[in-house]
Amino acid sequence: MDRAQKAESIEQLKGVFAESGAVVVTHYLGLTVAEMTDLRGRLRKEGAKLKVVKNTLAQKAMDGSAGAAGDRLFTGPVAIAYAKDPVSAAKVVTEYAKANEKFVVVGAVMGQSVLDAKGVDSLSKLPSLDQIRGQLIGLINAPATKVAGVLQAPAGQLARVFSAYSKKDAA
Repeated sequence: MDRAQKAESIEQLKGVFAESGAVVVTHYLGLTVAEMTDLRGRLRKEGAKLKVVKNTLAQKAMDGSAGAAGDRLFTGPVAIAYAKDPVSAAKVVTEYAKANEKFVVVGAVMGQSVLDAKGVDSLSKLPSLDQIRGQLIGLINAPATKVAGVLQAPAGQLARVFSAYSKKDAA
């Protein structure tokens, strides 16, 4: 890799660290190409990506923003999983690590803070951005649905009274 390619890679990684909600750092030693492809497919479904990175380039891209703790994450064969939503990549990666012992979650970088493997596990248990949006819409729609039900109730009662009178007259 020549100097220009390294500079380009560092700029790409700077963009990844700046735009991602969380960058999950993993070790992938021993995974086959098929297993990596499967993991990439799962991440893609959630709007996340997986990228194998050189440790020194990732450390230069972070430019010390996460401190020494962030630099310590980048040792050995490292792949990063990232998405704009901080939870989606962590969910998929944690789930995959539970099913495959060769794949290990090391930690994550969220802006200037660094999470360990337990922190990533906790992050993966949070609801995703889409789930939170759905819950908010449900909360907003609930009062409107109740109001519509209350407004329809008198009309329904009136219709039942008329029906009872018509049956009484017919008998």
